[in-house]
Amino acid sequence: MSKPEVTGIEPIFDTRTAAPLLGVTPGTLEVWRCQGKGPRFVKSGARVIYRLRDINAYLDSRTRKSTADPGE
Repeated sequence: MSKPEVTGIEPIFDTRTAAPLLGVTPGTLEVWRCQGKGPRFVKSGARVIYRLRDINAYLDSRTRKSTADPGE
């Protein structure tokens, strides 16, 4: 899948297309999945997909007001 697939509800992304949205490589995203880090994902058989809302939620959870802000 080279560009987002539109499901009628929201775009979905495979690892290769989700990674640039997060500023990481596809390999980093794969490692994060194994470590339980990164955005939530959906696994259907061998296919891994990311919903736009889960990518946005992950980015929102990483937002800080200053470098001294440790987060929640």
